[in-house]
Amino acid sequence: MRILGIDPGYAIMGWGIVDYKGNKFTPVAYGAITTEAHTPPEQRLMKIYDELTEILQKYEPEEASIEEIFFNSNTTTAIMVGEARGIALLACVQNDVSIAEYTPLQIKQSLVGYGRAEKKQVQSMVKTILGLDKVPKPDDTADALAAAVCHAHSRQSRIYR
Repeated sequence: MRILGIDPGYAIMGWGIVDYKGNKFTPVAYGAITTEAHTPPEQRLMKIYDELTEILQKYEPEEASIEEIFFNSNTTTAIMVGEARGIALLACVQNDVSIAEYTPLQIKQSLVGYGRAEKKQVQSMVKTILGLDKVPKPDDTADALAAAVCHAHSRQSRIYR
């Protein structure tokens, strides 16, 4: 199964593609879609849509795992990230990719075994599980790969079925 993980963001949207077969992960590709500050919002969203659509068409994932939004107090940022997340959902649906959504707590629990794990612990597990030489950068990319791994683990559980 080929899974696209997405860490939604407005300035940086992390993405990662993994193949999962027989409890084995193979990293396929990963990176980040970035948009420039001071660019009109509609242009930033269009860039995210266009680049994510290219990724979907190039790698043809069967399923997507997208992190749910978590924010503390900056509602302006939350709205912008929500718009970018909506663009990611739209791109997946338009490319016939089914979507699963996970909270940050669920992703951390799946990879580290503890829902309140530190970011560095999650990144270290991404590196280990995927057999990478180093932690993917930027952090959003590692988070996207973590979302993909979480989905693979969740699909295996009886709760998911």
